[in-house]
Amino acid sequence: MAELTTIARPYAKAAFDFAVEHQAVDKWAEMLNFAALVSENETMKPLLAGVMASDRLADLFIKVCGEQMDTHGQNLIKVMAENDRLEVLPAVAQQYAEYRLEWAKEVEASVVSATPLAETQIEQICASLEKRLARKVKLNCSVDAKLIAGIIIKAGDLVIDGSVRGKLDRLSDKLQS
Repeated sequence: MAELTTIARPYAKAAFDFAVEHQAVDKWAEMLNFAALVSENETMKPLLAGVMASDRLADLFIKVCGEQMDTHGQNLIKVMAENDRLEVLPAVAQQYAEYRLEWAKEVEASVVSATPLAETQIEQICASLEKRLARKVKLNCSVDAKLIAGIIIKAGDLVIDGSVRGKLDRLSDKLQS
């Protein structure tokens, strides 16, 4: 996983810098996400790992993408094909999405609760996270009854485990040591 991120980072950074410069951040996100889907297609995967010449592979990939890719996006595909890197397009799209969130001063947070949260609770969690992280927060809420009670919040590297299951696990670890 780390190797894919290392390979993808320069492509994502170059695409992001270009997109910011040309005020096309959302358009580039769409193009990269579409290209990532194409690269993950079961028909395309063997071609990406095969022995096809890079210029032919780039032309085929661009034809499959059709009007979803503008000329600048097509240039990125050609460069990645020349370097045999088309298979890392999903990692490029993911890295680009992270740059985009950072640039927009946004963060996605997942909230897992033992029971469904009320709208007021969601708003309180969102407001608290926005204050703590100094960013706009998008919450993805889910329910997991295994937590028994409480919630777990994950936002980037930040993890707040306020679940009864987490407290029981920590208590168990202390008792065993």
